[in-house]
Amino acid sequence: MNYITLRDTVVEIDLDKMAYNMRKIRKMVGDSVAIAAVVKANGYGCGALDIAPTIMENGADYLAVATLSEALELKRRYRDYSIFIMGYTPDDQLKYIVENDITQTIFSLRQAKLLNDLGILSCKKPKVHIKYDTGFNRLGFIDCDESISEIHEIFKLKNLNVEGIFSHFALTSPEEDERQYRKFIKAVNKIESLGWSFKYKHICDSIATVDYPQYRLNMIRPGAIIYGLKSYENERIHFKQVITFKSKVYFIKKIKKGEGISYNYLWRAERDSVIGTIPFGYADGYPRNMRGKGYVLVKGMKAPIVGVICMDQCMVDLTDIEDVKEGDEVIIYGDGTNDALDVQAISELADTNKNEIMCRITRRTPRVYIKDGKVVKVLDYSLDSSIEDKSEI
Repeated sequence: MNYITLRDTVVEIDLDKMAYNMRKIRKMVGDSVAIAAVVKANGYGCGALDIAPTIMENGADYLAVATLSEALELKRRYRDYSIFIMGYTPDDQLKYIVENDITQTIFSLRQAKLLNDLGILSCKKPKVHIKYDTGFNRLGFIDCDESISEIHEIFKLKNLNVEGIFSHFALTSPEEDERQYRKFIKAVNKIESLGWSFKYKHICDSIATVDYPQYRLNMIRPGAIIYGLKSYENERIHFKQVITFKSKVYFIKKIKKGEGISYNYLWRAERDSVIGTIPFGYADGYPRNMRGKGYVLVKGMKAPIVGVICMDQCMVDLTDIEDVKEGDEVIIYGDGTNDALDVQAISELADTNKNEIMCRITRRTPRVYIKDGKVVKVLDYSLDSSIEDKSEI
């Protein structure tokens, strides 16, 4: 697949696979359950602005983010998309929530009153979702009668649309998850017994959406499964990984037995060897601790990473791969087929989780968007523009 970039190291995002994943989520939960698709952290590294249309056009009702800046970035391009901030927004920035018709998470009567007052000044009725803490102990109203009373007071505010209420599983065990769910439902029932109702109730992220269909209520917040990442237990449901991390060999040299590679010579050749240098490193988001564990594919064969991984470059052992030339394609990680490491395998080797591997991909690495088997956009954040095809995705 040919395209122009200013770097040989790129991330390809397959929008057809993303559309497949979204349609599968929609089919799995049915039309009665709303989907708040999580695109925080720049769409898990895929580029939130450029994947948003694919996600919205294939079943999402909301785009969910973590911060005001993420919400505003999306709103500036897609005014009609419903955007939900799942995290905290400081008091002095709430005016942007109201001005841009963004749905905000709240977990205090004080902030609810501030939004209500801003709504009066703007002749608007801001939408909010109540965050209720059932044991994750991060954000949310503490589970107690005093919180129920405060939520009751929030509903009394005339210029506030209390659209939803949600919580978050700790995902410790099925027993603990059930305890959290029951705690959440008990709190919701108490609030509704006071004469109020919620349009949306939600507690399921990707894992819970797949493993606990009984807890889906009428909204879910899938994130990882949109990008084809698996942490859930159900082995019968499969999604497609949307990204492939690629580069090229750009220097080849022969070294003698005993010679060292990279910082501190932590790797020394046990035989005469052929070493390839590839222009990717930890500044592109590749875990530095993959030294001695990871490999890339060159000409369909495994090339072990040797020496300390540098900020911008990485060395691999090409000794057992015939006829490698400078400019040959390198698969840093793919979808797990044909011996390529996928995000799951990389995360296990790096002793972290899949979401972190995705989010590590930095903005200096160009994104290449593929749709209908063709490149539709090459995005280089350093140029803040497409440098090839400016067609809309």
